[in-house]
Amino acid sequence: VQLQASGGGLVQAGDSLTLSCAASGRAFSNYIMGWFRQAPGKEREFVASIRWSGGMTYYAHSLWGRFIISRDSAKNTMYLYVDSLKPEDTGVYYCAARLTTTEAPKYDYWGQGTQVTVSS
Repeated sequence: VQLQASGGGLVQAGDSLTLSCAASGRAFSNYIMGWFRQAPGKEREFVASIRWSGGMTYYAHSLWGRFIISRDSAKNTMYLYVDSLKPEDTGVYYCAARLTTTEAPKYDYWGQGTQVTVSS
């Protein structure tokens, strides 16, 4: 499984941004895909996940409201839309994948991450 995150960059506070994660290597119908982020000097934290088959989503409670996770099965791509960006959203955003049989919070595969920097 290969995961390629993209879409990060330098943005202004209040802007919105859509990150993409291109997945390849196998069919993902039995996978859950997730987004994580790691701010400078902090531990990596869970943002959101989506079940590839059916599209059921789950969000970190503390981040509820400004993040929308989605996927395009035809393109094998997952997205994370972030609205009203804040400086505290700065960090490296990672996409990850796990089999539905892998017990959370463990993920089996990780992408390389994409940097998001929000200036005030």
